[in-house]
Amino acid sequence: MDRIIFHCDLNSFYASVELLGYPELRDKPVAVCGDPKSRHGIILAKNEPAKAKGVRTAETIWQAQRKCPGLVLLPAHHDKYRYYSQLAREIYLRYTDLVEPFGIDESWLDVTGTIHLFGGDPVALADRIRAEMRRELGLTISVGVSFNKIFAKLGSDYKKPDATTVISRENYQSLVWPLPVTDLLFVGRASAKTLASCGIRTIGDLARTPRENLVRLLGKNGGQLHDYAAGTEHSPVRPAGSTPPPKSVGNGLTFRRNLVGEEEIRAGVQMLAQRVAARLRRHEMKCTTVQVSIRSPEFKTVSRQKKTDAPTNVSREIHRCAMELIAGCWNWSAPVRAITITAASLLPEEEAGDQLDLFAPQASEKREKQEKLERAMDQLRERYGTSVVRYASNGTPAARAITGDDGGEREEEEQL
Repeated sequence: MDRIIFHCDLNSFYASVELLGYPELRDKPVAVCGDPKSRHGIILAKNEPAKAKGVRTAETIWQAQRKCPGLVLLPAHHDKYRYYSQLAREIYLRYTDLVEPFGIDESWLDVTGTIHLFGGDPVALADRIRAEMRRELGLTISVGVSFNKIFAKLGSDYKKPDATTVISRENYQSLVWPLPVTDLLFVGRASAKTLASCGIRTIGDLARTPRENLVRLLGKNGGQLHDYAAGTEHSPVRPAGSTPPPKSVGNGLTFRRNLVGEEEIRAGVQMLAQRVAARLRRHEMKCTTVQVSIRSPEFKTVSRQKKTDAPTNVSREIHRCAMELIAGCWNWSAPVRAITITAASLLPEEEAGDQLDLFAPQASEKREKQEKLERAMDQLRERYGTSVVRYASNGTPAARAITGDDGGEREEEEQL
């Protein structure tokens, strides 16, 4: 028997949550945006009237206002979004324990084993969940109903807002295959361009292309995309907490002002390295590769990566690797708009053995001591707040200039 998979997508989530406090704006074009003073002046979300005017997510505020002069701008409140995301998830859990979050506003539900408890009709159950979401939270969702996760997501995207769309074995070729290949999950711009060069422009084109040809064209990802398009993908719905460990952990930051000079860049890198290392420890992982992307005010981006001397989740070592990479590819006098540090090639801590270095026999012992110190700092921050303890270097003039006087976490942080 086919599985019954729902994909539930909260419509215009950020904007919808903000409009709960401004019901008088519901029929006007509204967008949620970042703080222009912190140089995050982009559109994070928009409601349907703004969308109808051509406002798009991730474009700059001035571009959006040029399309829609009457656009109402509201600031983002991420704590509210997390709160309502959890409330939505609690509604889903009434109907199945197999709920897999996909970002803050989307979830897959596997109701195969519970559908009989709620009447046995998938469409009626999807409509019931939509009605409860409207009534209890004042939010709307679009629900895709299908036999696998990929087609369920296509169903929730197919008709918005507040709709149920069924993609079945009987209709998927007529409904899904004419769609552009970019509608398929994980088809990015680079893959779409490569596929288009071979005449593959729709999901149907992708499904009809021999799988081995796509593997030659795009590697392993090509075979996966073929399975997605052909409806032969059957990955399970994984409840929160049972998802596979991350393949990488990164933090990026667009700074309040451009960084100039080695001292300021070093301060920015140190802040990011500390956050990346803390997240690695939280996941109980260590990295064996450090990647750095550095962006100029003209949006030119340079990326480099290197192997670490040993598996690590220590900020000092991640910082050192990142600075070595930057020193090899960047002119210290050139201004820096943004930096991203990513820890990659991850290993579980219990598998990350430390090979003895004959030329630095004390390195392993020093690394272990530093890791214990940083874990102690993690515990203090978790209990008393992020600014309760920090490195002395975080208090230098360069560090204060880019983080603010308190040196704590900032809302501008982009977690990757």
